[in-house]
Amino acid sequence: MTIVVTGATGHLGRLAIESLLAKGVPAGEIVGLGRQVEKIADLGITVKQVSYDDVDSLTDAFRGADKVLFISGSEVGKRIQQHTNVVTAAKSAGVGLVVYTSAPKADTTDMKLAGEHLFTERLLADSGLPHTILRNSWYIENYNVPQALEHGLFGASGTGKISASPRADYAEAAASVLVGEGHAGKVYELGGEPFTMDELAAEISRQSGKAVTYIDLPEAKYTELLVGVGLPQAAAEIFADSDRAASQGALFVPRDQLESLLGHPVTPLATSIGAALA
Repeated sequence: MTIVVTGATGHLGRLAIESLLAKGVPAGEIVGLGRQVEKIADLGITVKQVSYDDVDSLTDAFRGADKVLFISGSEVGKRIQQHTNVVTAAKSAGVGLVVYTSAPKADTTDMKLAGEHLFTERLLADSGLPHTILRNSWYIENYNVPQALEHGLFGASGTGKISASPRADYAEAAASVLVGEGHAGKVYELGGEPFTMDELAAEISRQSGKAVTYIDLPEAKYTELLVGVGLPQAAAEIFADSDRAASQGALFVPRDQLESLLGHPVTPLATSIGAALA
């Protein structure tokens, strides 16, 4: 069996490969695709330098693949064409199963960030390829704990619950799907231990011994703040919109499906904060 991991040189991709290896998949059966291949040269797997912009190189890399972990691209605004290239290549190469990392509640949410993910889910459905959708909620790493100690936490999510888990939890879940059976056609809503931003601030305060507060802002003001710290306007608007959606419950996802794929509880918030402070 050959498993191909796209986006393998990113944080989630590397963790997924490490989890596959930990589950006993031989290194010779794993192929990692990415742009900065030196980042995974130490894993002992086959590594290929491939971009989502190059459909021909993707097709070549997918040939002979039984399963592909399709990690969504990171360039918001470019993903429709890039993801079309990936699906086209997978279909041309005759991939047996595509496992795609999507966004929470992609088919029902009004969160702007989910638009390209929903497009990709529909693209996969129309392609006829056997596929599995992993709708990953937030990564706890989205929150910079050392920065929060210095400046506090800011956002526009109000008292909305956010079901976040470390990337490692989502990577392990993806690996479980890749080594398991019976996942084709399934859509999994995956989320970790839920918390509000006030609760996140309180946990950082408890463990650090330093008072950390959360300042909730109107969406437009949060957009201005993000632009002020260097984010492009379009990216700032998407991040602020995600917080607006979170305030209305868009990022609250029960943890049961993630725990089912993991075979153990999700990583507790307290553990994640402790690791970030270490």
